[in-house]
Amino acid sequence: MNPPERDLYTDGASRGNPGNAGAGAILIGPGGDIEAALKKSLGVCTNNEAEYKALILGLEEALRMKNRRLRIFLDSELIVRQLQGVYRIKNSRLSGLAAEARNLLSFLDGYTIEHIPRERNAMADRLANEAIDEALGKSEK
Repeated sequence: MNPPERDLYTDGASRGNPGNAGAGAILIGPGGDIEAALKKSLGVCTNNEAEYKALILGLEEALRMKNRRLRIFLDSELIVRQLQGVYRIKNSRLSGLAAEARNLLSFLDGYTIEHIPRERNAMADRLANEAIDEALGKSEK
C-alpha cells in the first residue's frame, strides 16, 4: 500500500528583478493539517530563481520528513512547464536550479506538479514575503 500523498505549495518572491528575495513552502498532510511552514531569505536574486529555490526548500523538507508522494503546486507557470519539459531552460542559473529540483524529485516514489492561480498560493506567498521583510528588518504589526 502506498503512503498517502502530501500537498506541497511553494512560492518565491523578489522585490525587483533581481532584488531582495524570499522563499515560502507549505506542506499539508492528508487530513488537511499543515505539517510544515517554511520561509527563507534568499538575498538578491530574480523572481524565477526565487521560485526554484522555494521549490527546493519544500522538497528538501518533504524528503527530510520522509514524505515520498507529493502533489506540488506553484503559481509560476514557467517553472512548472520547464520541469515538465514543455519549455526549454535557456538561463544557465535556472538550469542549475532545475537540475537540483529534478534531483530531489528523483527521490520521490511519485509526484505531480501543477500550475495554480496566485490566489490558491497565498500562504506560501505570505511566507516568502515575510522572509524578505525579516531580512530587511521590517516586522508586520
